[in-house]
Amino acid sequence: DLVFTLRESLKPQKNYIFYCQSCGDIIVKDRKFLRVLPLPSENWNALVEEWCCHPNPFARSTLHPKHDDCFLGDTFFLLNSGNESHKSKENTRVICKRCKTMLGETVSSGTIKYYVTEVIIRPSEGSFSPTPRPQFVQSMVAQCLVELSSAKSTFRFTVKGDNGKTYILIWLLNSDTLLVESLGSSSSHSVSTLFGDIFMPSSGPVRTWNAVKVLYQPCIKSRNKDLADAWENDMGVHPLKFPSETCLELLLILGLSTTSLPPSLRCMNSFQVRNSCY
Repeated sequence: DLVFTLRESLKPQKNYIFYCQSCGDIIVKDRKFLRVLPLPSENWNALVEEWCCHPNPFARSTLHPKHDDCFLGDTFFLLNSGNESHKSKENTRVICKRCKTMLGETVSSGTIKYYVTEVIIRPSEGSFSPTPRPQFVQSMVAQCLVELSSAKSTFRFTVKGDNGKTYILIWLLNSDTLLVESLGSSSSHSVSTLFGDIFMPSSGPVRTWNAVKVLYQPCIKSRNKDLADAWENDMGVHPLKFPSETCLELLLILGLSTTSLPPSLRCMNSFQVRNSCY
């Protein structure tokens, strides 16, 4: 139960607690939802003219949750702000009171957008246990890729920050990879990895993870600008928006994973290769 999958596990008529993933501080306590609804694509309003033979009936409409609603987007969820007060005074960023990490942003005076990479949700009767930050980020991003590729037949993605900049181009190769790790035994030895110290035994039981295999290109400091511009104008590419700091974290995770592969397996058609667990 590494990650609480929103679309499958967040149900109406149940109480939930929202925690900051970085420090564990409680953001929303004992919230019960009467409705948990998926939001349409972020570009839905631009396509209305193709659906309707009359002027856009939704031109002035916005989708804002009521107090007992939770709306699920591709990389975020919307809540009615109620009595919560995490908004930064300088801008519309929503920050954690304890660790000052960006959790989301205000959409309107009564609506807050929380990013799925910044918040952990647990049933009120459950207990909170911290998850290493790199492990959590790659798992949530991998879940987004799997869900969107299945629902929209989309396999190319741009990872954008809340500042509007493109940080990474991702091409999903497959989502049915299985990673196997041997568990510790008497003949094991400790190895330091991205996710902390683990044991690499010569023999013993194993555990497995589902994983996705992706190709990616970094776009920071104007790298791959021509390719990024081409993907920006391609209708077959789906944008994924996260906090800018999280985009940089994800890029670091991708890079460290690539360097763990044999040199002959690190690149494919100028893209870098990466496996991500979820």
